Amino acid sequence: MPTDKKHLNLVIIGHIDHGKSTLMGAMLIKSGAVSDREARELEKLAKEFDRESWSYAYVFDRLKEERQRGITIDLAFRKFETKTKYFTIIDAPGHADFVKNMITGASQADAAILVVSGKKGEMEVGIAANGQTREHAYLAQTLGVKQLVVAVNKADVYDYSEARYNEVKDATSELLKSIGFPVKKIPFVPVSGIKAENLTEKTDKLSWYDGPTLLEAIDGFEIPAKPTNKPLRIPIQDAYSIKGTGVVPVGRVETGLLKKNDKIVIMPTGFQGEIRSIEMHHEEIPQAEPGDNIGFSIRGITMADVGRGDVMGHPNDVPTVVTPKGNWTGQIIVIWHPTVIAQGYTPVIHAHTAQVAAKFSELIKKLDQKTGAVIEDNPKFLKRNEAAIVKLQPLKKLCIEKYEEFPELGRFAVRDMGRTACVGIVKDLVPGEAED
Repeated sequence: MPTDKKHLNLVIIGHIDHGKSTLMGAMLIKSGAVSDREARELEKLAKEFDRESWSYAYVFDRLKEERQRGITIDLAFRKFETKTKYFTIIDAPGHADFVKNMITGASQADAAILVVSGKKGEMEVGIAANGQTREHAYLAQTLGVKQLVVAVNKADVYDYSEARYNEVKDATSELLKSIGFPVKKIPFVPVSGIKAENLTEKTDKLSWYDGPTLLEAIDGFEIPAKPTNKPLRIPIQDAYSIKGTGVVPVGRVETGLLKKNDKIVIMPTGFQGEIRSIEMHHEEIPQAEPGDNIGFSIRGITMADVGRGDVMGHPNDVPTVVTPKGNWTGQIIVIWHPTVIAQGYTPVIHAHTAQVAAKFSELIKKLDQKTGAVIEDNPKFLKRNEAAIVKLQPLKKLCIEKYEEFPELGRFAVRDMGRTACVGIVKDLVPGEAED
């Protein structure tokens, strides 16, 4: 991939059966990210299974199967280019994967394509109270996806009808507006995934439509500004002991700048030191900025001073630590739970690179997902698809920040039994040092 193009992480969301896989498969083939030979093989495969119409979906579904078998997936499947950018696609087949992808690691989505079927009845089901169109849109908003394009799919099924397109656009706009998306800035693009129409080139079947193709619409996404003017925050991914160099922590710069010779502090261990050198892609660099994955050597540091989940900053603006005597207030959505979540529930919290057990010490309010209005104070329990404000108490020290100050370190996921139970953002926190 050429590095002169700007990079964005793109997540594909929408209700099941609205054609996400077919649409993205067609898009990858049309934009040349999947070779002709591969496309022909998939077509042949689809014919053998008597599912000719599914050959585009196979591009992505083969990916799912490969995922299940744990084979490394060819990058061509996952990256594609537009005129000015290149995208990494985060496919969102199910909630657990989607959320895990969006919260952990570097695959934070900058933008999303929301796929909404224009077929009579399908759009209505997706935006209904328990529909996935609504749920995915809400998740995207909670997790900080700021930019959106809506693909009004299955144009061939709704006979390329302008009236039906407008119906879908109006209903989806209402939903997105209620969740807090800036609807005026969102392009609604009529497309047919299965016929690969209006993806990379215009079609005369949609002569009434004068907007961009899907590829042009996502090419219009803005590259988010790098938060270089904020205080330094580097969540530590790992630390290595290297012969001759000593201990080398690695991590991704989320905010601020790190320069050679900087004085630094690592929390929650409290270690203070000075940066000797910074490396990226095996080359020494004088300074690192947000988005850079770096390794660095620090004078006098030992393996006891740093580990996965710690956060590095400058001594004049130390990363925030919540101790077991403190707590944080989170706004959460329950995505999955076999029963209900009650006070005292103690799952594992994932935030940036940290994993710490934490207790739901108080259920403060239950919220209406759509409006954010309070439905119930001090609820006894929370169940799937409910939104709430809760108080969480970590069982050991955890570096975490308020979402509005450092969104990159203010999101968290609640995981239980290998699945994501809730996602949330940090509204407020009480560090708890005073009582230490």
